[in-house]
Amino acid sequence: MTSRLKFFVASTSTCIVFVLLFGAMRGKSASPEDTYRHLAVYTEVLSRIKSDYVEEPDMKGVTLGAINGLLESIDPYASYLNADQYKQWLKSKDQHKAGVGLVLSKKFGYVGVVDAIPGSPAAKAGLATTDVLETINGVATRDMPLAFAELLLEGDPGSTVQVGVLRFRKPEPQKITLTRAAVPVPPVTAKMLPDQVGLITVPSLDGDNLKDVTAKVEDLQKQGAKKLVLDLRHCSTGSPEQGTKLANLFLDKGLIAYIEGQKVQRQDVNAVSSADISHLPLAVMVNRGTADGAEVAAAALLDDKRAEVVGERTYGDASVRKAITMDDGSAVILSVAKYYSPGGKAIQDNGVTPSVPMAEADQVTTDEDGNPLPPETQQPATDDLILKKAIDVVTKGKDTASNVGGQPDKGLDRTKSLPPDSKADKPENR
Repeated sequence: MTSRLKFFVASTSTCIVFVLLFGAMRGKSASPEDTYRHLAVYTEVLSRIKSDYVEEPDMKGVTLGAINGLLESIDPYASYLNADQYKQWLKSKDQHKAGVGLVLSKKFGYVGVVDAIPGSPAAKAGLATTDVLETINGVATRDMPLAFAELLLEGDPGSTVQVGVLRFRKPEPQKITLTRAAVPVPPVTAKMLPDQVGLITVPSLDGDNLKDVTAKVEDLQKQGAKKLVLDLRHCSTGSPEQGTKLANLFLDKGLIAYIEGQKVQRQDVNAVSSADISHLPLAVMVNRGTADGAEVAAAALLDDKRAEVVGERTYGDASVRKAITMDDGSAVILSVAKYYSPGGKAIQDNGVTPSVPMAEADQVTTDEDGNPLPPETQQPATDDLILKKAIDVVTKGKDTASNVGGQPDKGLDRTKSLPPDSKADKPENR
């Protein structure tokens, strides 16, 4: 396919997406006849492309691009898998293959990085939230189903996978080779800080980490902690259900979250008093790599006025997903219900905006070409300004906490990693 035809296919797919979205939005308040009328427009556009375009386009590519674009525009974690891909996906669920430790979503039509699991091959290679995977083993990720991209990154332990990465201040994709490995759940850690402040760092809510959080908090209280700081930065793994349980450790009453969808009636998740283990003053730290269950916990503690949240706006990922099969054996994996904060905000759409916003300093040292240096050659990290602010807030209060430096977080600019051929794309306000 020529470059001109590729551009045409991508542009046409985008136009078709807008037609479908317009019809879908109108369809909510319009009659079924209006909805079918918009679908008729879509059919006519396809017919005109096939009959009148200067050369016969790849109609399969046009349609697939339209489907993937439509899914991404409403749900960046959705996937359309053809019959063969869906069979592979189902088979992979029963296997425990090695991976590289990336949490992914769709971004600008490509596969974007939500975060890299601490200690994983991807984290050691310096991959971070603002990065976009342009290729996986030489295969372009534009219009690639998210679930299929995750399959490509899996394999036997010790095998390698090459990814082409687009990143800020780097116009050309970087080729990075990652060695697959079993990625263990990073452990919960805790320590006492000056002024009787206990710090609990939770890099994941998977595995037994929730039990470990309970044990660490109880141990810090025995050591004499009078205030607590909960570090949820780069905590991007762990279900929303685990997030509600984490919040419940610090809440004895009130609404933690609720779940609701078009075909899912509202389900409230309320705090159970017997699960509450601490009433100490609390501050929570988050950043743009905070996602899923950790976001549910942060939103609950903030909205219920149990804690101040310090740091950057979180990524936005908390929903109930389901695989819906089609007649031809293909499937759509999409969110059928979303988690809402006690204040009524859909976490997947809004993330969590800190009550004390502060941008995080870049902790990854790069060479003069912008490539991340190996972990063993990284320079010592600069002062943790978000931690300093959190300690200040929990000891002195939000209104009297001194300015410890740094800049307020103005939200993640997701245009920084915009691929060269996606200048017309409009990134979501996520």
